[in-house]
Amino acid sequence: MTIKEKISGFLKSAKTYWKTPPKGRYMTYKEIASLAGGGIGVRIIVYCFQQMTISTGNTLLGNTIGIDPMALQVIYIISLLTSFPLTAIRAHMIDNTRSMKGKYRPYIISMGLPTVILGSAFIWMPYENMSLFAKCAVVLAFNIAFQFFYSFFNDSYESLINVLSPNSIERSDVLSIRYVVENLSPSIVGIIFPILAKLVTGTDTLYDIRIYRYLYPPMLFAGFLVSMIIYVNTSEKIVQPKTRRMPIKFFDAFRAVARNKYFWVVSLAGWIGFLEVGFHNIMQWMYNYQQACSAEQYAVITAIAGNASFWPNLVGPVLIRKYGKKKILIITNALSIVFILAMLPVIRQAGKPEAIWILLVFTFINQFITSLGHLLGPSCNADIRDYQHYITGERIDGMFATVGLIGNAITMVTGLVLPAIYERTGLNKETAMSLGYDGSIVYEVLNDRGYFISICSVLIIASAIGAALNVIPYFFYDFTETKQKAIIRVLKIRAMFEDYSQSRQITDSVREAVEIIRESESLAKAKSFDLAAEKRAGASRKELSEKKRLNEDMAIAAFVMEELEKFESIEGIAQLEEARMLVKNGPESFMSAALPTKSEIKAFPMSTQTQVNRRRDALIRLENIKAAKRTMKKHYKNGVEEFDVNELNGLYEAENRAQASLLEISRKIKSAKDSGSKETLKSLNSSLKEVKEEKAVIAHKIKVAESRYTVYCRAVKPYIQAQRVIAQAESYSLLDEIKSLV
Repeated sequence: MTIKEKISGFLKSAKTYWKTPPKGRYMTYKEIASLAGGGIGVRIIVYCFQQMTISTGNTLLGNTIGIDPMALQVIYIISLLTSFPLTAIRAHMIDNTRSMKGKYRPYIISMGLPTVILGSAFIWMPYENMSLFAKCAVVLAFNIAFQFFYSFFNDSYESLINVLSPNSIERSDVLSIRYVVENLSPSIVGIIFPILAKLVTGTDTLYDIRIYRYLYPPMLFAGFLVSMIIYVNTSEKIVQPKTRRMPIKFFDAFRAVARNKYFWVVSLAGWIGFLEVGFHNIMQWMYNYQQACSAEQYAVITAIAGNASFWPNLVGPVLIRKYGKKKILIITNALSIVFILAMLPVIRQAGKPEAIWILLVFTFINQFITSLGHLLGPSCNADIRDYQHYITGERIDGMFATVGLIGNAITMVTGLVLPAIYERTGLNKETAMSLGYDGSIVYEVLNDRGYFISICSVLIIASAIGAALNVIPYFFYDFTETKQKAIIRVLKIRAMFEDYSQSRQITDSVREAVEIIRESESLAKAKSFDLAAEKRAGASRKELSEKKRLNEDMAIAAFVMEELEKFESIEGIAQLEEARMLVKNGPESFMSAALPTKSEIKAFPMSTQTQVNRRRDALIRLENIKAAKRTMKKHYKNGVEEFDVNELNGLYEAENRAQASLLEISRKIKSAKDSGSKETLKSLNSSLKEVKEEKAVIAHKIKVAESRYTVYCRAVKPYIQAQRVIAQAESYSLLDEIKSLV
C-alpha cells in the first residue's frame, strides 16, 4: 500500500468514526483528538507547576528563590500533612458527583481556573525581599492551595481516561496517542525556554526569577484555554446500572479499596523506588554550574531529551498487545538500572565538552525505557478500578487517591533520604561558605568540579538502587489483559440484568449483553489450543495469532459462564440462602440472624478461586454487619423503616430537568441578545432567575434526602446487599426471556 493510499484510508476512517466509535470501541475520533489536543494545554500547566510544587531538588524553589534542601524537606512534610484531609475531600466529591457532565469533566473548568490564578500569583511574590522563614511560609501556603486546586485539576485529567472507555486495549491506544500529542508542549517549551530566558536576562542562567514572572503566567492561561477542548468534546462512559444510585460512605470506600491487591502492588512500586529520581537534575546542573555548553546548545539538548518520551508512545500499544503490561513493566525497570549506572563514568568526565552530550545519550535511552513503563501507569490504574468495580459492585475511583495517602506518609520518611544525601555529600551551607560563597544558596557548591562529581556520583548510585527496588513488586502483578476483558463483560451483563429487571425494556445495552452471553455459551466448552504444539507442527504466524485470540476468547467465555451459573454452584446456593435469611423479616433481620462467626468463616475451604471469593465476601459481610449494628443503635433506637428511593430519584430527575431548562434558557438569551429583543431578553432573564431559585430549592432537598439515605444505607447495608444478591439471582433467571426478545 502506497503512502497516498494510507493517507486516503486514514482520512476516510477519520470521517467515518469522527462522531461514531468503531465497532467494539467506545471513543469517537473527535473525542480522542480533543483529549490529546487539550492535553497539550494541561501539560503546559503541569510543566509550570512541577517547578512550583515543593520537592527536594526543585530548581525554582532551591536555586532561584533560595530555599536550601533541608528547609524544603521540612515544608514538604508539612505540605504532605495538609494533603491528607484535602485529598479525602476530593475523593468524596468525585465518588459522589452526580453531574450530567460526569465524574471528572466538570473539574477541568472549576479547578483549572483557580489553579492558573494561584500559579500566576505564586510566581509574582517578592521573594527577593523575604527572609528564609518568610519564603518558606509563602511557598508552603501556596502549596497547600495547590494540594486542592492543582491536584484536583490534574487528577481529573489523568483519571478521565478511566471512564471514557471500559476497553483496556482502547485505553492503552488512546493513552499512546494522547502522550504523543501532549508531549509536544514540554518538548517545544524545552526548546524555547532557555532561549527566551537569555532574552529576558541577557545571560545563560535559568535561575533568575524574572524568567518565570514573564513567561509562566501567559503559559498558564494559554494552557487552561487549550484544556477546555477536553471539557467540550468528551463524554464519560461507566459500565454500571442506570437504575441504581447509592451514596458512598467515606470509610466504606476506604476499606473496599484497601482490599484491592493490585492497588498495593502498583503503589508499592512507586513508594519503594523513591530514589530513582535522584539523577534527574544532573544534566541541568552540568549546564548551569559546570558551563558544559551554551544556551543554544542546551536548548537542543533539552529538546532531544524531552523527545525521548515521544517514541515509546508509538510502539507502546503494539508491545502491550504482544507481551502484556507485566512483562513490559519488569523489563523496562530492569533496563533502567543498567542505563542509570552507565552515567557514572560520564559524570567523572565533567568539564570535558563532550561529557554533557554523552550524558544526554544515556538520559535519552533511560527516558525512552522508563516512558514506556510510565505509559502503562494510567492503563494499569484504570484496570485496577475495573477490578474494584467487579469485586465490590461500586465505582469508587476517587477513594484510590485517599488510600494512596498512605504513600504520602511513607514519602515523609523516605523524602528525608535525598536531602540527607545532599547534606552528607557537601551540598550544605558550611561547604558553600568554605568555598567563598555567602551560603544563602547552597547549590553554588556545584560550581566546584570536585564536589559536583562526588555529589552527582552518589545520586546516580542512589537512583540505580531506587530503580532496582521499583521493579520488585511488579513480579506479583497478575491482572492480565484477558482477565480485564472478562471483568468488563461481566460488569456489562450485571448492569443489563439489573436494568432490565427494573424496566423490562430491550435497549442497546441489553442487546450487547445478550450477544456476549451467546458468544460465551458457544465458546465456553470448546477446547483451547496448545500453541507450543501448534508451533512445532509448523503453524504459520497468522494461524498462531488467530488461535491465541481464540484461546483468549474461550478463557473470557468461561469466566462469563461462571458468573451466569454462580447461583447454581454450592457456594452460590449458600450465598443465596444466607441472603434470604438476611431479608426475611425486613431491614433489621441481620440483627438477629444466625451467621457464621469469624473463626468459622476462616475455616472455610480455599481449594478453588470460588471458595476463596466466598471466604473473602463472608469476612467482609461480617465487618459490614458489625458496622451496621453500631449505626443502627446510634440512629434508629426505635426501629427503622425502609427508605423510599423513589423520593431521591424523583429529586434527581427534577434537578436534571431544571439543569436542562437553564441550558435552554441560556441558549435563548444568547439568541435574544443577538436579535436585540429587549422585551424577550427581560422575560428570559426573569425565567432564568426563577429556574435558578427552583434548582437551589431542589438541591437543598437532595442534600437533606441524601443525608437520610446515607445513614439508612449504612445502618441496613447487610440488608441492602442481601436484597441485591436475591435480585441478581432472580434477574439471572430471566435470561431465557430476554434472549427470546432479542
